Amino acid sequence: MVENFIPLQAAAGAGQGWSSMIMIVLLIAIFYFLMIRPQQKKQKEIRKFRESLRKGDRVITAGGILGKIKEVKDNTMMISVSPDVVLEVDKGSIYPSAADAQQEQAAKEKA
Repeated sequence: MVENFIPLQAAAGAGQGWSSMIMIVLLIAIFYFLMIRPQQKKQKEIRKFRESLRKGDRVITAGGILGKIKEVKDNTMMISVSPDVVLEVDKGSIYPSAADAQQEQAAKEKA
């Protein structure tokens, strides 16, 4: 009886190799479309925003400091936070101010 059972297990195991492989590929595809791709799109939008910054734009830093751009350099920006205070910050820590982001979103929805 046991002798008949072992070949049946071997035959069933051979077919499961492909189904496991398909399942793994399917999980990777789902993970890509639900997690990785949206994050890449968001990073691309932030990169575009940072490249489009010009003198006079209002921004907020990662630390929460609001200011107006006075000068744009290669990797840094000079931001005026009050009439006598100018800070030099890295471009990677700049985000659009909340009010500007809401205005842009509203403009996109109207179009």
